Formats: sequence, structure tokens, C-alpha cells
Amino acid sequence: MEWLAALVVFAFVSSATPGPNTLMLLASGANFGVRRSLPHMAGITLGFTAMVFAVGIGLRQVFVTFPVAHTAMTVLSVAYLLFLAYRIARAAPPRQGGDAGRPLTFVQAATFQWVNPKAWAIALAAMSIYAPVPT
Repeated sequence: MEWLAALVVFAFVSSATPGPNTLMLLASGANFGVRRSLPHMAGITLGFTAMVFAVGIGLRQVFVTFPVAHTAMTVLSVAYLLFLAYRIARAAPPRQGGDAGRPLTFVQAATFQWVNPKAWAIALAAMSIYAPVPT
């Protein structure tokens, strides 16, 4: 029970601070409305939950055993973020009255969690700090 307050603060800070999910949902809600963004929100929630579960059942041990896997994930995550930044920087201005696009689907949002560096950092930190140590 003594760690509950720390866990609540950790969960709040990790979910309330800006990151790719927060910013993408903000843009999706502003562009498409809450109802059309619900699959995106559900995909983030379930995709991140699956990631935390995978980390909890052993992916953390893979990173401990094979540090190069962690380095590879870091490099891939940074490369993906740079790719996204490049695409945003080179994007054409929005067209007036044109096709407004569409929000991310459930599967796209769930899959995005696996290349989201903030999600990896949170999942690994949560499991290493708050998961019980096997005896």
C-alpha cells in the first residue's frame, strides 16, 4: 500500500505529459471530432496495455539479456520520429474544403504503440519499478 501514491503520481505524469499519443489525439479530436476519434483512443489504450503486458512477461528480460535489442529499439524509435517530423515539415498546407483525411484506425493506433518511444519508456519504467520481484 505504501507505493500506491507513487504509482498514482507516476501514472498521472506519464499519461498527462505531452507525447505522440496526446498530440495525435488532440489533432484527431480537433479535425474529426470525438466520436470519429474513439477507435484511435481505444487503439492507444489496448495497444499500450498489450505492450505493458508483453514487457511484464519477459520483454524486459530480453532487453537485459540482449542490450543490443534495446539499442535497436531506441534507434528505430528515433528514426521513426525523425521520419514523422520530416513528413510534417514537408507536408502541404491543408486545403480549404478538400478531403480532410481520416483519423487513425484502432489497429493503426494500437500498432503505433510499439514504435512510440515514450510508451516504451513508460512500460519499461513501470515494470522495473512497480512489478513485484519474483522470489
